[in-house]
Amino acid sequence: MKTKEITMIGLMTAITCIAGPLSLPLPFSPVPISLTNLAVYFSVYMIGMKRGTISYCVYLLLGLVGIPVFSAFTSGPAKLLGPTGGYLVGFLFMAVIAGWFVDRWNGKPLPSFIGMVIGTVVCYGFGTVWLAYQAKLGFGAALAAGVLPFVIGDVAKMVLSILVGMPVRVRVKKAAMTD
Repeated sequence: MKTKEITMIGLMTAITCIAGPLSLPLPFSPVPISLTNLAVYFSVYMIGMKRGTISYCVYLLLGLVGIPVFSAFTSGPAKLLGPTGGYLVGFLFMAVIAGWFVDRWNGKPLPSFIGMVIGTVVCYGFGTVWLAYQAKLGFGAALAAGVLPFVIGDVAKMVLSILVGMPVRVRVKKAAMTD
C-alpha cells in the first residue's frame, strides 16, 4: 500500500473512532442510536470497498483490545459478545457490500445508495439474529427493538454520507489521495 492509502485508511478509522462512541440510548431497546454506520457509509464512499473495509476492521480491532470506541465509549470482547455484537459484525459486511456498489458505479449517488441499503439490510440481519439469541427474544421482537426504530435515521445517514461525500470525494481524487 502507498502512504497516501494508509493515511486515508487511518483518517477514516479516526472518524469512525470519534463517531462510534457518540450514541443515544433508547429506553425500549438495548440497541442505541449510533453514528458508527454513518462513519462506515462515509468511509466506503470516500475511499472505496477495500480501504473502507480495512478502516472498519482497524476500528473493530481497536475496540476489541480495549480502546473505548464502541457506542457509549465501551470496548472489549464482551461488547462483541453482548446484545449489539451482531451489528458490530454486520458493519463489516455492510462495508463490503456498500463499498462494492460505490466502486462498481464510481460513486454515483443512486447505485451507492442502493448498495448502502443492501449492506444495511445484511447488517440488520446479523444484528437481529444475534440480539434475539442474546436477549432471548423472538425474531419479531428483536426486529422491533433492533431495526424498526432505526430505519428512518439510517436512511438519513446514507443520504447525508452521499451528499457530504460527493464534493469531498471529488477533491480527494483530485489530490490523488485515492484511485
